[in-house]
Amino acid sequence: MHARRLLIGLVPLLLVATACGEDGSGTSTSESGKKLDKVTLTLNWYPYGEHAPFYYGKQRKIFEKHGIDLTIRAGQGSQKTVQATGAGQTDFGWADTPAVLSGVDQGVAVKSLGVFLQTTPSSVQFFESQGVRTPADLRGKTIAGTAGDALSKTFPIFLEKNGLKESDVSVQNTDPAGKIAAVISGKTDALLGYASDQGPTMQDKAKKQVSYLRFSEHGLNFYSNGLIAGREILSGRGELAGRMVRAVSESWAAAEKAPGPAVAAMRGASEQLPPESVLAEQFRTTLTLLHTDATRDKAPGVNTESDWQQTIDVFAEADLVKSPKPVAEYWDSGTALKG
Repeated sequence: MHARRLLIGLVPLLLVATACGEDGSGTSTSESGKKLDKVTLTLNWYPYGEHAPFYYGKQRKIFEKHGIDLTIRAGQGSQKTVQATGAGQTDFGWADTPAVLSGVDQGVAVKSLGVFLQTTPSSVQFFESQGVRTPADLRGKTIAGTAGDALSKTFPIFLEKNGLKESDVSVQNTDPAGKIAAVISGKTDALLGYASDQGPTMQDKAKKQVSYLRFSEHGLNFYSNGLIAGREILSGRGELAGRMVRAVSESWAAAEKAPGPAVAAMRGASEQLPPESVLAEQFRTTLTLLHTDATRDKAPGVNTESDWQQTIDVFAEADLVKSPKPVAEYWDSGTALKG
């Protein structure tokens, strides 16, 4: 499921342009009489547990506190969200860093305002009954993956770092929507997915314990999802971008302290919303991804140049970034949170 968000070259996202103030309807007034900027945030996918902080922040009026009247939109993949943000069809986006790097590489006018999921949830996922405990146990296994996405592109690096060759496993090209079914039916032994996404869903559907080999726990880490903005917002409305970054960080910090209420705030967010037990497990896992060693004890969304460089290097090696650029071309450190 999540791999769909990483596919490149999909049909462009159809969104109605909502540039703030463009038609005179860029502001609203709160119940207390405070003037608010209307802001759209397009997610990387339909709402799932990872997105709880946005709904909680809106419910708790954290965005309102920062002068923002927030509208949250479902996305249709990180690549589409990157394209829509760069084109000004949404004020801000929530997207996977490899899609941001690839977009900038292709000339999309977008920058990151801060990655919040700084430990990758990329993982090999399988039922506990498979008896897989270490990467070496993957020898001879058949794994469902999707050709060309970031998971499949980085999996060979994961194998190499753990003393394995690509020929030690068989990766079966599978439609993103069919990966969970492939494992449940026994067509494959495992899948490449996000620990904060497919795993809890697969466990709920099969009623069997799912286990993981996380890339980050076996020698390979890189940035995942974060907040992005188009160059137009950054050049013309930098002050609004700064308020948005602070509101998102505060919402994540509040949700981290109250995961139950944060997940409950998602009720009614989408017809495709997973069961609340799955949302809770997804968010619980998401909370393990917020920092690297360099940002431990920092506010959510604080990044470092060294972590950014490591991520760029990984995706250059994976051939997802053809022409690596300086960190400043991908990350707007001037608007981002300071450590």
